[in-house]
Order: sequence, then structure tokens, then C-alpha cells
Amino acid sequence: MSNKKIKKLTPTQQEYKKFAKDRVPKRPVLLNSIRAFIAGGIICTIGQGLQWMFMTYFGFTEITAGNPTVAVLIIISVLLTGFGVYDHIAQWAGAGTAVPVTGFANTVASAAIEHRTEGYVLGVGGNMFKLAGSVIAYGVFSAFVVALIKITIKALGGI
Repeated sequence: MSNKKIKKLTPTQQEYKKFAKDRVPKRPVLLNSIRAFIAGGIICTIGQGLQWMFMTYFGFTEITAGNPTVAVLIIISVLLTGFGVYDHIAQWAGAGTAVPVTGFANTVASAAIEHRTEGYVLGVGGNMFKLAGSVIAYGVFSAFVVALIKITIKALGGI
């Protein structure tokens, strides 16, 4: 808060603000970072294992194995969200579960589960992309911009 806003507060309000600030629990940033690193690493290791499995046992190439790997990770994430397990993992791991594609799947699935009592069309269909909609819109727009840049560079004789 800026000094101008603090000066506008009464002495009692300033005292209360200091009192409240002293009682806010300190966040264990280092521990949270370690947990996020471990959880994100485990998710990525599982993804790498799945990719290896698709390449070894199903004849995918390194490039084509990415799609089924992501699909399986999303399915696992949605199932864990549906059974209520993913929330417990995310509570412990924080951003380690939110950053990978599994966090995106959890966001969509949890919003769909939350609004299922309102019906499939207006409840699930209308509300499941409220949180994830901005991510989808930004991703589509970013892909469009990158494609335009790539096409422009190719047309100018680059790459």
C-alpha cells in the first residue's frame, strides 16, 4: 500500500493493519518450490514413460508418440479429478500439478463436475470452460500468430 493511502487511514486503522500483517502466516516458499518441482517432475517422468511405451510397443515414432501420451495424461488427470484424488495431490504439490497439461485437464473436469447438477447443456457445457476458456483462447491466438510469422519468414526466403 502506498504511503498516501496509509496516511488517509485513521490511527486505529493503521494499528489494525499492522496487527493483521504481523499475524499473516509466513509461506514456506522453498518447501513449496521443492514440492512443485518433485510433483511436476513425477508427472513429466510418467509422461516420458508413456511416450517410451508408445514408441516401444506400438511402433510410434518420437514425433507421433506425443499425441497419445498427452491424451493418456489428460485421461488419467480427469479420472483422478473425478475420484477426488487430484485435489489432494494438488493441495500438496501446488504449481507442480497446475503447470503441466494435467492441471488444465483438472480445471476443465472440476468445473464440469461442479456444475453437473444444472444439467448437461447449461451446467456442464456452459460452465466447464469458464476457467480454461482464456487459456484456450490465448493458445489458439498464439498459435495463429506463430503460424503467420512462420509463413512470412518462409515467403521471404528464410528458414
